Amino acid sequence: MLFLPCLFHAVTGLYCPGCGGTRAVWYLLHGHFFLSFRFHPLVPYGAVVIFLEGLTFLASKFRGRQEIYLGHEKFFLYVAAGIVAVNFAVKNYFLVRYGIDMLAAP
Repeated sequence: MLFLPCLFHAVTGLYCPGCGGTRAVWYLLHGHFFLSFRFHPLVPYGAVVIFLEGLTFLASKFRGRQEIYLGHEKFFLYVAAGIVAVNFAVKNYFLVRYGIDMLAAP
């Protein structure tokens, strides 16, 4: 696997909020859900949300019942922002405080 290096990480030594995202997508596409979550939890979360939103939207259209559709886009967006913030803080905390590189190859 060859992934592009993060410029923010190269300059500051810290992880950016998106660090690990490309690897997370790669692992998710290859069926490794937990590795995907390890590298960036936003990726599997986004996949699940998109799947559920699409499924409930289609179900509401086919059944003609609007109440089936989740339609909580703003809520899901706030949760996603929280996931990115917590991911950024936790990975940088372990990197700075303990020298643990949480994005090291498995």
